[in-house]
Amino acid sequence: MKRAERLHALSEMLRRNGSRGCSAKRLAGEFGVSVRTVKRDLAALENSGAPVWSRPGPGGGYGLAAGASLPPVSLSPAQAVALMAAVSAAPDAPYADLAAAGIQKILDVLDPKTRARAEELAGRVWVNPIASSSRIVRSALEEAMAEQRVVRICYTSRDGTTTTRDVEPVLFASTNGQWYLIGWCLLRNAMRWFTVSRIERASVTNTACSGHAVHEVGEPPANARPVHGRAR
Repeated sequence: MKRAERLHALSEMLRRNGSRGCSAKRLAGEFGVSVRTVKRDLAALENSGAPVWSRPGPGGGYGLAAGASLPPVSLSPAQAVALMAAVSAAPDAPYADLAAAGIQKILDVLDPKTRARAEELAGRVWVNPIASSSRIVRSALEEAMAEQRVVRICYTSRDGTTTTRDVEPVLFASTNGQWYLIGWCLLRNAMRWFTVSRIERASVTNTACSGHAVHEVGEPPANARPVHGRAR
């Protein structure tokens, strides 16, 4: 059984046992591996975000919170490197830090052979990304977008004018090598595109957005599409 398959089976066994849990010795016997290997697998599950719990002492063991499971992870080395390259080449992209953490979780649950091949192949892919904008600014914009709250920004326009604006974030867009925050500007009472690299400061307010929708932005740039969509 490959490690990825074992991790999935391990998580499902823990889930089925519910609050009773399973000892490491029993799990090792079930999967024909050593107790040490089982404990490494349990650590990998926990690092990947699975809610693993442990209970020491007689009658103790390991378990998984009710309703939780880990889907099987089966990537080729090239697929794993493709994810690493995409994130490494775009440090300015929204939620890039979370993407990097997510990739690490995936690597943690790959079988050792696939992971070793992926890491070797990754050494053959170099990137020279553009300088990243302020992490503090990007974190505020990401939070405001995810929570749909008004974000207050200090923005310097192309002509050098600096203004403070409250913006209802609607979407992030990338075109011609630049990332933009697109949102309803309460100062101008209109939809506006803000170049992220020109935002000097940003802070999330407690004010909820009023509900402006993506279609209000208008026509997207040529060839633009949501990141979850497939190329047409």
